[in-house]
Formats: sequence, structure tokens, C-alpha cells
Amino acid sequence: MPLEVADVRKRVDTSRFGPFVFQMGFDTAEIHLIFQRVLDAQGRFKKLPLSESAIKLEKEVIAGSIYGTNTIEGGTLTQEETERIINLPPEAISKEEELRAVNIKRAYDLALTAAHDKQWRLSVDFIRDIHSAITNGLSHPHNLPGHFRNNQKDTVTHVGDLTHGGRYRPPQLKADIELLTNALVDWHNEMEDKKVPAFFRAPLVHLYYELIHPFWDGNGRVGRVLEATILKREDFQYAPFAMAGYYLAHIDEYFTLFNTCRKNYEKHRPFPNTPFIKFHLEGLLEVINRLSDRVNNLIHLILFEVKIKQLFDEKNINSRQYTIVTQIFASGTPPLLLEVEHAPWYRSLYLKLSDKSKRRDLKKLLDLKLLTLDPKEGRLWPGFINEPYPNVFKRKPANKQQ
Repeated sequence: MPLEVADVRKRVDTSRFGPFVFQMGFDTAEIHLIFQRVLDAQGRFKKLPLSESAIKLEKEVIAGSIYGTNTIEGGTLTQEETERIINLPPEAISKEEELRAVNIKRAYDLALTAAHDKQWRLSVDFIRDIHSAITNGLSHPHNLPGHFRNNQKDTVTHVGDLTHGGRYRPPQLKADIELLTNALVDWHNEMEDKKVPAFFRAPLVHLYYELIHPFWDGNGRVGRVLEATILKREDFQYAPFAMAGYYLAHIDEYFTLFNTCRKNYEKHRPFPNTPFIKFHLEGLLEVINRLSDRVNNLIHLILFEVKIKQLFDEKNINSRQYTIVTQIFASGTPPLLLEVEHAPWYRSLYLKLSDKSKRRDLKKLLDLKLLTLDPKEGRLWPGFINEPYPNVFKRKPANKQQ
């Protein structure tokens, strides 16, 4: 059955920038297959038992997304540093680089609140609020949180570079920027009224928002939050914010496609926005499938924890064996058996016991398949690691064995 989407179009004549056209601009025939695959993947994901893993998954996605969207804009924090910083109290934030990450978290909180409000609609005030959250307290020679640009003659804003398809001069006059931002909001809400799916509304708002580029700083971060908010309202779980990681992984293509779509329109090519819509849908498919794998992994982890506890409660393993398995399970990477045997926690288990007890305890854990020993590298793996779940644990490179 062919994909049918309402053709919602809006032309705006600005004072100095000239005419600006908001249009769907994508070929439904070309994106039909990937659209259907995203629908199918989303349907499967929603059927997964998320309750046990939801809290952990949400924390992972939010931290990963903040790291991704911050790194795209030149942030230097690692993902581990980002996760730590966004959980600190406000008084503990001392560096601007840390504040950038915390600000994105505040913008996400606004987005989540909006997404759960049944009466919410995209508005200029919401865009201003997101920008205020993202840039509050950050140094910039011109930027004022929540205030549109108004370029003077000696200050010209350009977007992009030759490496990613060229430099583009967005609207410079504040009146034009306000007119176009209001028009973007009205156009989106008309699309929503005409039942255009969020799969398309979200990337289109993202695309045209970046072409307007209404603020001095933070536009990329704001655009990705707007996209995520629109998707989140359509009952997408986790994927809207996880898209930042996809954009980071494909950063050159991401930046180039804004210019590709703009040039397609300027050259009067049919369906100028197809490349970005297709790129966005491919990203959603990749992200949803990755999230599905992660949920399955988390469920497997939970079942393994339950199994260990049950064996201990039923006295099928002793307290030493329970400690060994849980320590290796919590380590995140498979340790060398030699490392385990020299670890203080392990040695304390056998202070008054013989080497025979050590061997007997380990043999039973291996026999019960609670642990497996890699004969090549001599590493101990939790017993739940098998072919369907190869990426649950991180493998240490062989050349780092010490």
C-alpha cells in the first residue's frame, strides 16, 4: 500500500532575506521501505518487557545523548565524565565545559515535560526556553539566552564550511528571524493537524530550524532537542534522545545534508528534502534496533542475577562462590584468572582455606556454567555470555594482558 502524507507547504516573504519556503519535499516512494522498517522495529520494541530495565536504560540513553550532542558542538568531555557531571548538584559545577553538559540535561528535562503534556504544541516560547536552558551561563560575545540574533552590518553569521557542502548565510535581520521562526511553528502545527507522522515532522522541523539558525549560539543543540521532543510525543521510547549518538557517529553526513537539501531547493530539484528524511529514518531504525538489543541484554543480566541469588539461597553454591560470581559480574570486563587470584577480595575468601578449596569452588562454578574460562586468554566470563549476547561484556585487548 503506497505511503500517503499530506502535502503541507508554507511560503514566507521576508523583509531582507527574500522568500523562504517550508515544504514536505520528500519522495514517499523512495522512503516507503525504510519507513515501514522503522514502524516494524518500533512495534517490536514496544512489545519488549521494559519494566525491569527501564530506569537503567533511560539513564544510559540520556547520558549518551548529552555526550553525543555536546561532542557534535565541540565538547571535550568523555561519556563517563558526562554521566558523572549531570548527576552532580549545581554547586559542584565549576567549569564551563561541565555547565554545557548540565544545561543540555536541563533542556532534556523541559522536553520530557512537554512530551508528557497532552496539551503541548510547539511554540516560539518553547524554542526560546530550550535555547535559554542550553546556553544559560555560557560565555559568548553576542549570545543572550532566549533572544534571537539581530546581526549588525559588521557581524555576519555564516553556517557550515566547504568540507560539508559549503557556507550558507542564514537570515541576519531579527525581524526576518522572528517571522520565519513563527512560520516554522505554524507550519509544524498545521502538519500535526493534518496527521503527518512525527517520523517526518521531527526531521523537517530540525532541518528548517537549522536553516533559519535563529540564535547566536546553541542552534545545533536546540534543533536536536526540538526533534527529540516531537518524536517523544509520538510515544517513541528512548530513541528520540539516542538519535544524538547516531548523528555524532555520522557527523560528516549529518552536516553535509543540511547543505544538500538547501542546494536541491535552490536548483529547483524535485523532493529536495528526501536525503535528510531518509538519513533520519535510517538513524531511527539503527537506534531502535540497538535499543532492542540492549533491552534484551539487560533482561538477560537480570535473569542471571536472579539465578545466582536463587542458587545461593538454596545452598547450591556457598558464600565464597557467590562472591566470586558477583564480583566478576560487576566488573564490566572479563578479568584474567591470574588477576582474580591475586585480588585482595579473593585472597581474603581463602585466608584459612587450602588451594584445594579454591580449585573445588572454581570447578563447581565452571560446571554450573556460572563462569566460563577462556582457554586462549585465560579470562573468566560470566556464564550468561553466549552467542546471542556477544556485546554485553567488553573484551579487553589481548595486548593489554599484564
